[in-house]
Amino acid sequence: MIAVRKGKTKITIDYSKCGPDGVMDPRECTKCLKQCDRPVFHLHHVIVDGDDPWDPSYWQVTPVYTSQCTRCMRCIEVCPVNAISVSW
Repeated sequence: MIAVRKGKTKITIDYSKCGPDGVMDPRECTKCLKQCDRPVFHLHHVIVDGDDPWDPSYWQVTPVYTSQCTRCMRCIEVCPVNAISVSW
């Protein structure tokens, strides 16, 4: 079942839970990316302040194509650290 989209979907990731300095390393999890039928999320390298801003160990998941979200909420259900919220 696909939810009806009315208005703009806002997806927020709490990077203190999932991200470069978070509890979960997104490269080890990727559950939200695997659950999403649409290309909503993107796993990518980020540049951070610090000793080596190009350190390849810094990655995060970003909701890039939120217009593709069907609001099925499976990403929220599978996130082990409750880092995702969806609103509209």
